[in-house]
Amino acid sequence: MSFGELLFFGSLVGLANVVGGLLLARPGTFQQSRQFLGYLVALGAGFMLAAIFIEVVPEVFVLWTNGTANGAEAGRGVLGAMTLLLGGYLLIHFFEHTIAPHFHFGEETHPEAVVRPSAAYTALGGLSIHTFFDGASVASAFVVDRKVGLLVFVAVLLHKVPEGFTAASIMLASGRSAGRALGATLIIGAATLVGVLSVAMLQTRVTEAVTYALPFSAGVTLYVAASDLIPEVNHLEEKNPFVSLVVFAGVAFFYLMHRLIER
Repeated sequence: MSFGELLFFGSLVGLANVVGGLLLARPGTFQQSRQFLGYLVALGAGFMLAAIFIEVVPEVFVLWTNGTANGAEAGRGVLGAMTLLLGGYLLIHFFEHTIAPHFHFGEETHPEAVVRPSAAYTALGGLSIHTFFDGASVASAFVVDRKVGLLVFVAVLLHKVPEGFTAASIMLASGRSAGRALGATLIIGAATLVGVLSVAMLQTRVTEAVTYALPFSAGVTLYVAASDLIPEVNHLEEKNPFVSLVVFAGVAFFYLMHRLIER
């Protein structure tokens, strides 16, 4: 895939962050958007889980076992790939639980949760790291295979609006202005784009770079789906049991997209 195409898809996922922030631009918008965001979180969780296990992990196995002479060598390749996947998962866990305060995707953050501006900026930093790897995931998948890239692109795109909403909400809860809140969504959108461009530029210098980037970014995506979005679905289910069923709709949506792209 060309640099220009990666830039285009990276810009789209970054723009989705800004759209999430715009949902808080006018008073009263939150209550109107809350149910929609809950469904979007659940849909994204199902789609991302399916994309990782059905599309990305098998592609990682192919990359790491291609050309191996025997089963033992292939086993070492799989071990290396899964170690990188685990590393990606644990890295985001580390940042979310040691650097950035806890937050809910697509949920309004109330003043009592984030009071000090420093806490809000710390949360923004954590989200920026998170979104950087979102961009890296999209680019890595596209470099390996256009079909895999499109599926990962959709998976990431689905949770970008709730992510932008969360960033803007955190800033407003710390007493920052609406302009600062929108600026926060621009920052995390830019971080997504930087992640895309980093992989794109690295790939031109190191041919094997994507072999390492894909399993690592897959671990990041798995963390988002399993440790951020699914717990949020469980939280939302207390008020709306139907939300949990939308996770299955996300999986079904993945299979539909998969069949359409295969044609």
